[in-house]
Amino acid sequence: MKYRGHLENISDNYMIGAINNFNNEANKALNQLTGTYDAVPAIAKSYKLAGMGSVVVGEENFGEGSSREHAAMEPRYLNVKAIIVKSFARIHETNLKKQGVLPLTFVDKSDYDKILETDKLSIVGLDKLSPNENLDVIIIHQDGSEDTIQVRHTFNNSQIEWFKAGSALNQLKVEN
Repeated sequence: MKYRGHLENISDNYMIGAINNFNNEANKALNQLTGTYDAVPAIAKSYKLAGMGSVVVGEENFGEGSSREHAAMEPRYLNVKAIIVKSFARIHETNLKKQGVLPLTFVDKSDYDKILETDKLSIVGLDKLSPNENLDVIIIHQDGSEDTIQVRHTFNNSQIEWFKAGSALNQLKVEN
């Protein structure tokens, strides 16, 4: 428990057990800045240091067993802007919202297969984020071609204010 409450060190564990769909290895993903494979937390930290946000793409029941606040604080600390998955574990999705991270699900789950590890993603319509309105994600492939997919969110009006403020705590600060 040496680092209990020390978010920078706790974030060194972010996604280290997740299996990469492109290489079938845990904790080994493509760093788009260097073109090399590295540990997921190291990549996220390099993006953060470069002033870049990132998007995590996952499969079913994302966040299962990680209902603790740290599981949502880590991506926020690492400058993860959105997580797009086939489905979320309920508590994890809510915790992400509280942290100002955008939890999204594929409208068509087969769209998961359109995203490659070298792609860049652009989420369109965040300035008009409203309940029950899907968002578009533009997938920009390495060869310059693009695909557009739809994703859904479950934000209500109050939670949208959390997102706009950067987190639920930031929203409380704005109100006071």
